Amino acid sequence: MVTLAAKNLNFEDVQHLLGFHESGEMGVFSDYLDLESISDFEQTELTEICTNFRRYLLSGRVSEGQIKFLALAPLMNLTGYYNQAIELLLEENIQRIDILEADTSITGRYDILAVKKSGVQNLTKLWVLIVEAKKAGIEPFTGIPQLLIYAHESLRSQSSVWGLATNGLHFQFIRICAGESPIYQLFPSLSLIESEPSIQILKVLKAICKS
Repeated sequence: MVTLAAKNLNFEDVQHLLGFHESGEMGVFSDYLDLESISDFEQTELTEICTNFRRYLLSGRVSEGQIKFLALAPLMNLTGYYNQAIELLLEENIQRIDILEADTSITGRYDILAVKKSGVQNLTKLWVLIVEAKKAGIEPFTGIPQLLIYAHESLRSQSSVWGLATNGLHFQFIRICAGESPIYQLFPSLSLIESEPSIQILKVLKAICKS
């Protein structure tokens, strides 16, 4: 049996091996999430997060660790992912995916997984993949195949799950739906250092946490 690393697979690979297909339409957040207005406190905190990240960004390439500490950790804290109803799992190996008909196994290691503890069954709320841009021009979009692979097992126990690929500057959300041929839908990319898009990032993260 051939073993493949998730990080090396592309869109054609995940379509062939796992049956994923892209929805034909760009997603609209308000169709799936209840986006609440943000408070003055949240706006102040968001402005500080954006300012801190921008300062590091202007000084050069931001490392994966800096992305986690400067952007993701404070944003997830601000939007409710640190409360006791949510469990955060960090940098763990995914369950090995065996595709018998293709004589192939897929392995990988995700960055952040947010799971809602709800009675007997825990539900995955959000898979997060950090794309560290080692060269100019690399966008979070390039990490989506890897994100789809990580989220694949969640679809065995729930009808849909959210994913986020980010390099700290750009945030690319996707919604993945179960089915005989699972479907993923892209949403508009959002920039952390632009005013309105950064507010949208906050609203979306908060809504996913509460959903």
